[in-house]
Amino acid sequence: VQLQASGGGLVQAGGSLRLSCAASGRTFSSYDMGWFRQAPGKERDFVAAVNWSGNNIYYLDSVKGRFTISRDNAKNTVYLQMNSLKPEDTAVYYCAAKPARGRYYSDYVDPGRYAYWGQGTLVTVSS
Repeated sequence: VQLQASGGGLVQAGGSLRLSCAASGRTFSSYDMGWFRQAPGKERDFVAAVNWSGNNIYYLDSVKGRFTISRDNAKNTVYLQMNSLKPEDTAVYYCAAKPARGRYYSDYVDPGRYAYWGQGTLVTVSS
């Protein structure tokens, strides 16, 4: 599966952005989807994930209540709505896909579990 992320940009603190990740292929609904981010000089960190059906959702603690992940299997797209953005949210955001399996948080937060990655989209939050 090929992934194309978009929607990044420059926003002031407190603002909002909506990231999209469009997937190619006809088997999108057989993949769990995740969003990760990588700030300069730091490792790639888990942000949010949604299972293949959309019924199970997981978040990094620091984004709970501010970010919302969702997916539309009919459109082969996963979204990340980001509200109340903070300067510390500044990073390149990547979407990723892994074969649908696992029922626990630990199954979704490890970037090594994901087989496919998008190219990344830069989010910059100014103070």
